Parts: sequence; C-alpha cells; structure tokens
Amino acid sequence: MNIVSVISRRLSLGEKQVQAVINLLHEGATIPFIARYRKERTGSLDEVQIAAIEAENARLEELERRKETVLATIEEQGKLTEELRARIDACEESVELEDIYLPYKPHRKTRADKAREQGLQPLADLLLRQDPRTDCRREAQRYGKVDEALQGARDIIAEQISMDERSRNAVRREFAYTAVITTKEIKQLTAQRAQEAANYREYFRVSEPLKRIASHRLLAIRRAENEGFIRVDISCDQEKALDKLSRLWLHNNSNAAYEVEQAMEDSYKRLLKPAIETEFAAASKQKADTEAIRVFAANLRQLLLENPLGQKRVLALDPGFRTGCKLVCLSAQGDLLFHTAIFPHPPVNKRAEAEAILMKALRDYRIEAIAIGNGTASRETEAFVRGAISQEPKAKSQEPIAVFVVSENGASVYSASKIAREEFPDEDVTVRGAVSIGRRLMDPLAELVKIEPKSIGVGQYQHDVDQTELKHSLDQTVESVVNYVGVDVNTASKHLLTYISGVGPVLAQNIITYRAENGAFADRKALMNVPKMGAKTFEQCAGFLRIAGGTNPLDNTAVHPESYAVAAVLQKAKEAGGEVRLEDYVTDTVGLPTLRDIWHELEKPSRDPRQQIEEFRFSDTVHSIDDLQEGMSLPGIVTNISNFGAFVDMGIHKDGLIHVSQLRGANVGLHQHVTVEVLSIDRERNRISLRLR
Repeated sequence: MNIVSVISRRLSLGEKQVQAVINLLHEGATIPFIARYRKERTGSLDEVQIAAIEAENARLEELERRKETVLATIEEQGKLTEELRARIDACEESVELEDIYLPYKPHRKTRADKAREQGLQPLADLLLRQDPRTDCRREAQRYGKVDEALQGARDIIAEQISMDERSRNAVRREFAYTAVITTKEIKQLTAQRAQEAANYREYFRVSEPLKRIASHRLLAIRRAENEGFIRVDISCDQEKALDKLSRLWLHNNSNAAYEVEQAMEDSYKRLLKPAIETEFAAASKQKADTEAIRVFAANLRQLLLENPLGQKRVLALDPGFRTGCKLVCLSAQGDLLFHTAIFPHPPVNKRAEAEAILMKALRDYRIEAIAIGNGTASRETEAFVRGAISQEPKAKSQEPIAVFVVSENGASVYSASKIAREEFPDEDVTVRGAVSIGRRLMDPLAELVKIEPKSIGVGQYQHDVDQTELKHSLDQTVESVVNYVGVDVNTASKHLLTYISGVGPVLAQNIITYRAENGAFADRKALMNVPKMGAKTFEQCAGFLRIAGGTNPLDNTAVHPESYAVAAVLQKAKEAGGEVRLEDYVTDTVGLPTLRDIWHELEKPSRDPRQQIEEFRFSDTVHSIDDLQEGMSLPGIVTNISNFGAFVDMGIHKDGLIHVSQLRGANVGLHQHVTVEVLSIDRERNRISLRLR
C-alpha cells in the first residue's frame, strides 16, 4: 500500500502536498509552523488539512504494523499464499484486514471446533454442496447419533458463514441501511437509583435509525447504559439480512439446503448479528465522539480567542454570600498587589464596611477595571459594585471604571492545581481563584492555558468520549491558538510558552530562568543563548515569540527571522511609495504566500488578532427564573454551544437554551453578547427555552 497515494485520494489533495507534510512532520516540524512558514512546500495547506494528513498517516502506519502481525501469524500456520499476502498488502481499512484474518485468528474453542474434533467436517462439507440426491440423515448415521451429528455439522457451517467476508459485508450493508437503536428502561432499581435514572427518562423508550441519531443523544444513551439505567440494542431488518445471506449460501430446496438454512439462521443470530452490532456500536460511538470533540474544540478555540482587556490595573471579586467576596487587586502585569474579603451580602451584611474597603482599594491601586466572577452572588455583587462606584465623585478627566462579569469555569480547578501553588505558595485557594478571575479579564488566553482544557466547561459529554482523542484534539487547539496569537517572550508565563511551536515544558522553564538571570531579551537572536535552544528548535519557535520594544521591530511581528532580509527589502519598497508588485520579489526559496504574509505584517505590525473586550450588563429587572415571563426580551451571553443549540446566561444562575431551530440561521459564537426572547419556562424541570432576536 502506498500511504501517500491513499491519503491523497482520501483527502482530495495532491500527492506532492501530502508527501511534503509527512516529510516535514518526520523532520520534527509542528503543525502551526508548517501551516505558517512552509506554504511553498505544502501548497498553502491550512492547519486543518495538515492535521488531517497527520491523523491519516498515523492510522495507516498503525495499519501497516497490524498487517505485519497478521502476516506473521498466518505464515506460522503455513497457510500464507501469495494471493493472500497481496490481499493483505492492499488493505486500506482495518475492518477489511480483520475480516481476512478472522479464519486464521487464534481463538477460544468453539462449538464448531468441538464438532471438527469429532470428525464432522466432511459431513458439513457434504451439506454445503446441497446435492438434491443427498440423504442427510442417512449420511449422518455414519458419524454416530444422527441429530447430534447434524447439529455438529450445522455448527461448523454456522461458523464458516460467520467468518466469510461476503457474509459479514452483506450483514454490514443491511446494518448500514436499516440499523435501529432501541432502548428499554431497567425497572428493578432501588429508590435512590430510580431517582437518578429519572434524569434519563427521555431515553427510556428510544427507537431511532442509527444513521440519523444525533451525536449528543447517542452519547446520553450510552451514558445511561453505562450507569445501568437502560438496555441498548442495535438491530437491522433481520428478514432482509437473512435474505441477503440466503442468496450467498442457499442454492436449491433440497434437504441439505434446509440444514444449511438452519445453520445460516443460527449463524446470523448467534454469531454475525452480535459481531456486527458490536462493530456498529463502536463505530457509531466513535462518530459521536468525533463530533462531540469537534464541537468542544471549536468552543475552546472561541473561548481562547476571547477579547482581552489588555494590560490594565484590575480589581477582581470572587463573589459569595456566607463566606463573603474575596477581593484582589492586580497590577497591569497581573501581579497580586493586595487581597482581603468583604461581606456586603446576607447573612453578614457589612455593606458599609465593604463599600469603604472597595473604594479605598480602587483609589490606592488606581484601578482601571473590575472583574466579577459569574458564580453564586454574582448579580448581587455586580449591583453592589455599580452602586458603590456610581456614588463616588470623579474628576472630569477621569475615565469611568468598567465592570465586567467573567466566567468562573475552571477557576476552582486552577486554584487547587500545582501551577497555582507554584505561583502563590503562601495564598489559599480563594485568593488564587480571585486572581484567576482578574487575569482572565486581562488576557483570557494566558490564563486559560493553565487549566486542563476539558475542565474549562465549554463542551458536553467530555467524560464520555475517548479521553485520548479528546486530549489530543484540545491540546492541538490550544497550541494552534497560542501560536496564532503569538506571545511576548519577556512577559509570558512558563505555561503559555509550553504551547509555543517546538518549545515544551523543559525549554519553557529554561527561557523563564534565563530571563530571570539575564533580564529581558533584546532580540530574537538572544534566544539562542537559552540552554537546549538548538537551531532546529529556534526555527520552529522564533516566529511565534514576540519581543516588544526590542532592537529589531520585526521581532515584534510574525515575520520569521529566516525572512528578515526579504522583509527589509519590502519595507524599503513600501517606504519609497508607489505600487509594490510582490511577484517581482519571488525567489527560489520565497514564494508569493510568504511574501503576502510578510507584507500583511508590515502593514499592521505588532497587531493582536483579537479585538478589545466590550462592557456588558444584564437586565436590572431579572434576577431569578421566577422573574421571567414568556415573550420577554433580555440581554445575554452565550456560554456554551452544542449541535442542538446555544446556551445563554441571562444573569439568573440558570442558562436558557436557544434550540438550533430558533437560531434563525445565525452563527453565534462563544461569549457573544446576544438579545434573546423567552419562549417557554418549565419551572418544574428548571428549563428555559429561548429564541434569538
């Protein structure tokens, strides 16, 4: 099998493009680097296409390793023919390979094996020939008891039918067309278990075509099954499946054909159907996993690219009632300057004292923005803060202090993590959580990379999908975003640097240590002085590391050092005025794609691809689900997106759902500010249905 040709055909890409990507990956290049700086070699393939090539190449290489095992096993049995070897070599799918291997695969002793040991293979072969002249019972007498001999022969035939590729493919095709997934409630449960099972009651009686069931419904069904609340079955149209098998195995209406027919029906029910059902259950689960992971990764990407406030002095509040609100003040660089707790809410109700502490902190630390976590007591804390600062007289030149409600998802995970303990060894988890909320406002990307992606709370069923695939996809998403935005090497944390192309944890720590011992990097060339920074690693990471205010302005752009010479030529042409034809600067090593990227950087140097954050306010008249009325229009923030709709926070501690049918074709994004209309309120189940206005 030619792997490059297979990938080229499957992904509809040129073989030269595929080969170039595989070569670059084998050379140690990362996906972000290949996509950004090797466009001439790949024909400008993007990260999605490169990742697809990487995945297909890994799958096919694993298939090749499996073929070696299969070939060796069959050869040991002395059954490997040249024709069989050629068929195995040509396989492009693991299912096809396993079908070929099945008759030779070592297995536990079966009913058919026992029948063969009793010498019944010749009788089975005779029945399979279906000669109308054969007297089956008389022939069976030669092997002992007639009924037992015929049963043994049928067992052999049933196994032969189940292991035949044609049989398996026939049943597969029927499953592909007509498979239905059905569920049945398990009623013998304890009172407590029955109460837990009620969360899945909409899945107690499901009967849907497998090929059309939504991924989120399939994952919910599988979760309910794993919890022991329902039984699940996947079946195709049995009559049609048996009809397909009949065409393969029944040749006439003889007595022998009747015996084969019984064996065929047994083969389907006992061997084929369970095997193909397992296969389709795994395939449908994998498909649902892939879709759920895709949605999760898309949401994560949007969250990581959320608009930053930038380097501003921030006061952050982690709200609470009984335990109070943890208050921290941060410098423009995110350093912790001050922390305390205030108690403006019941049951403590020290509102005047809390207001005095808040206003003093705002003045003492010259605060420019306030971040409030969106958890318990968020709305009450926001109202308290806005009320307090509205009463403070301001100088005419003083800018108003903006107030932002910030998602707390993952903040508790961070506050108890090793990373947080390293950053703030002398502070408790409440202080660390409040710091995370404030930093998340300043630069969401820099803060969120410290949290395990699946704990950020922007996916569904993340604990039900393949965890290895989930981690790979989410890590790849984080790496993509970090390199897309770029980081300032003189201010970035170790955790942010870890995701830079080619860097990793060890080199990230070396960069931090070198920076601490030698001061800020003056230019990108100085990175070569960092221990373990070799030429290949420098090539991979340099274009994604920025140096603001350094000796070379290009060091604060996405222009790679290898292209500085041509960038300088283009800069001179730009400054000279007149039309610049990039085609005139093409060389053997620098093509139009790279020249266009350089020109774009020269036009907008030091740009952040993210926009600046905008202030947002919930409705002042709605604080709980009891305040909602059908037909009401409200401002909200999109908190999560799934295949079936978007969840919206309206400031009532319960998200509403805009079903996909009510999105009106709009392409909403995570944390987007929207206006919604309340369609219905199910107070018993605590559910709110919305429509996008």
